[in-house]
Order: sequence, then C-alpha cells, then structure tokens
Amino acid sequence: MARQSPSQQTPSFRQTELSISLSIVLTAALGIALLAPCAGYAATTQPPAPCHPNPRAAADTQSVLNRGDIRHLPQPLRDRLAEQAGRPHSQLPTQAYAEADQPSQLFQYYLLDTSGFEPNAFTSLFPGINDAAMLTATGPDCGLPTIGAVREVLEPKPGLPTDPNDVRAFIDVFTDISLLFVINNESGWYEGWMIHDLRVAPTDPQPFPGGRSHFGMITAADAAAVQAMGNHHNVAGAIFTSDGNAVRFPAPTDHFPDPARQTNVVPLQLSMGAWNTLQQSDGHAYWEFNYTTNWIHPLYELPFTGGIPGTYEAGQVGALSSLIPGSGPSGTKNNPIQYGDNPNTQGVIINGVIMGSGPRDPDKFDAEIDSQREFRQRFIPSGLANEIFLDVYERLTSFEPGVTNFGQRLFDAYAVEVARVDTNGDGVISAAEGDVDTASDGFADNSRLFIPATEFNRFAVTREINDGLLAPRFAPSQKAWVLSGVLVPVSPAVPASEGRDGDDR
Repeated sequence: MARQSPSQQTPSFRQTELSISLSIVLTAALGIALLAPCAGYAATTQPPAPCHPNPRAAADTQSVLNRGDIRHLPQPLRDRLAEQAGRPHSQLPTQAYAEADQPSQLFQYYLLDTSGFEPNAFTSLFPGINDAAMLTATGPDCGLPTIGAVREVLEPKPGLPTDPNDVRAFIDVFTDISLLFVINNESGWYEGWMIHDLRVAPTDPQPFPGGRSHFGMITAADAAAVQAMGNHHNVAGAIFTSDGNAVRFPAPTDHFPDPARQTNVVPLQLSMGAWNTLQQSDGHAYWEFNYTTNWIHPLYELPFTGGIPGTYEAGQVGALSSLIPGSGPSGTKNNPIQYGDNPNTQGVIINGVIMGSGPRDPDKFDAEIDSQREFRQRFIPSGLANEIFLDVYERLTSFEPGVTNFGQRLFDAYAVEVARVDTNGDGVISAAEGDVDTASDGFADNSRLFIPATEFNRFAVTREINDGLLAPRFAPSQKAWVLSGVLVPVSPAVPASEGRDGDDR
C-alpha cells in the first residue's frame, strides 16, 4: 500500500480529530463512557481517492456483524468492529473462541481513537518538525481516522470465578486496530496498556502501633493532608489528583510539561503486550489477563522514561536499567550472574549458590515444584504497585513526611513495599511469592495484591522503541500515545465467543 504525502494525509485526519475531540473530553470529564454508535459506518468507511477502497467491504461488514462472537455484543462495539471490517485490511477482527464449555462473556470494552490526548508527532503534523515528512503511526489511507476496539471477555472455566471483579478470574483481551503504519526500524512495536487511575484510599480506623496504616488505607492525618490540597477534591473513593483540584483526564488541549495544561491523575499502566501491524495497517493483539499476568512494570523506572518534567533536561533518560531484577535504587541489587538472563539450560553452582537456570522466562509462572518457577520477575503485582503510589502520593504524614523529592519517595516506597512480600530478601517478587494463593505480610493469601480488570478505567496504545525499560515510553505523559479510550462496562455480560479454542489451557 502506497503512503500518502502529508498534504494528502492532513485534511480528513484533522477534521475528524476536531469533530470527535470535544465529545471525548466532555465525556471523560463527566465520568460517562462513550456510547454513541458509529452511525452509517458501512457508507463512510472507505478511504478517499487516490487511495484504494476495500472491494469486499459489504461482504466483510456483514460477515463480522453476523459472526457468533460478535452478534450479541453491544451495538457501539459491533458498529466499531464492522467499520474496521469494511475498511481495507489484512484480516478481519480477531475471532474469539470459547475456552470453556459455555461461551465467554463480554463484561467490558474500550473504543479507541486518536482524539483524547495531546497531539504528538505520531498523530499530528507540526510546522517545521514533521509537516514535510510522512506520518509514521497514524494517517494511512489518505487520512482515514485511526480507530480501534478492545474486547474483554471472561472464560467461565470449571473451578474458576465467573465474576470479573474476582482477581482469580481468567479473562481474554482482544485488541483490534485499524490504520497504524507498520514499524520498520529499531525493533519498534505498539503496546496496549490498561490504565487504573489511583483513588483516594479509605481512612484506617486503627493503624498499626507506630502509625503505619493497614494495606490499602491511609491514616486520618494523611486523609486530612490530601483533602487540604487545592480545591479539596481528594476525598475517600475519588480519583486522586496531584493538585487536589477536579479531575483532568488527558485531553487534546494538554501541553506538556505545563502542569496547568496536562492531566492531574496518577495512572498505573498494565501492559497488554506488544505487536506490530500488517500490510494494510491493521493490528490485532491477544492477551490473557489473570493473576499471573496482572503485574505492572517496576515503578522505579518512571524518572528515567522522559515523561516527568525536567528529567530529560537533567540527562536522566535511560540512566537506569531494570534488566537485572531487584527492588530499585533504594533496595536490593542483585548479581547479574545469578539473576541475569542465563543462556544455559541448567544453572551452574558458584560458591554454593545456584545461578539462574536457563533463559529468564516470566511466563514460567506455575509449576508443581516451586524451584522450577521463575524467580527473576521484573514486574510486581498491580495492587502492590498501587500500594507504592499510596506511599508516594497519599501517605504524606505517615510515610517519610520529611521527604518531598518525588524520585526519592518513589525509590524508598518501592523498596519498602516489595520487602513486605519478598520473603527471601532478594528484592524480587518471584512467581511463588506473588502467587494469589501465597500468604504474605500477615494475610492468608495475596488477593489484595491484584487490581481487578473492572477497575482499569482507561486504555491507551503507545508507540514503543527498544529502550530497555518496561515502563511505557515517556510515561506517565501522553507523548508516545497513538490511541486511547475509556472503559464501557457491560452488565449483564453477553456471550462473546463462537467455537472452541484448540488449546484452552
């Protein structure tokens, strides 16, 4: 497929961005999911000349609308998937197969587009910067808008929960994107992220002796301190804002790094995996969300991604690597020979200590013998990441009240909270230590360490490059975003699969 010049790409793209952005911003501000269907999708899905339309548009659209895994879905989601099917593509939206005797159940979804965040070099043209260059992410097919859809469906397997609010549930995540250019250089990729915005924790009625609050709570003094900020927005249960004012979600009017013109929420971003796109600029990703994957990048990477104002100017981009697992600058640092990525199948013994047995494999989570499970995890459970952010942002009087530097608070909180779950003191939450059924820190199990899928209220797609970090590029800013959307819950859940998966472990 031939790419178009910037002059060919711009008009349609910018008109669409302008027309959609206002509704997205207002919707986010009101906390209401975007539900308007894509009316007339069958007639408006084709690119303008000189780009080439899909000659099978009508048949592809009807095929998807009538497919068993799609025909019961909410209309806005059906419309979006049908719109994608009618456009030029390499493959139709991914078929969802059942992984149990009963159909999988759709309980939430996200509709994605390019309009809900600050324009960047991947989504827009800037005079003197890239207006004479081809857009490298969005803009295929003569400026037809880039759109996407994310379906989240629960697998009703025997012995597993059928409530998606239960952290032990097994959930399939299907991401279908229409019109993202293929990435050709430096091992680049696109990556999806489910986003949970930090909320103001409830007040602990009886903290531990010494003033530490129980897990997931803050002290009365902490609550008073965060509520005193700004316009007193930060009350228990509200989405926490860094300035204490009303919630400002990402919007097209943002301007990094101006604090008055960017979002004031605090996101926890959970990777949905990496992918590239196909020949006709459509991308399809599948992810399994459960307690073995509900883990978040090491938060101590954040000051080194470039997405915090001032860190780039200080030369901190890429200044730290988490390649060797540990608990960060304030915590345990491990021997690369023992905790690195060992190319040998069998570990060797040095000074009586067995080294890493074979290449590190974060997916080697379950085993009948704990010693065969992966012990070099770089990620941490999502609920533990949330606990770290409570230390940094909300426990202003009960956690290091004299420390105001963000980086220091983050590094110290990371080391402290990991140590509560890390039973062998190596600064790493291993598969065995982080298992949902493992007891830790006085709790009978680790269910508290995981945020349910239903509490990830936003979704974003980023354009990544091989920088060695697990955190999103330029996190927590929007500078590498190419798509975003807000959570749409579906209750009651609806059937969302057809046929049986040949490998439904």
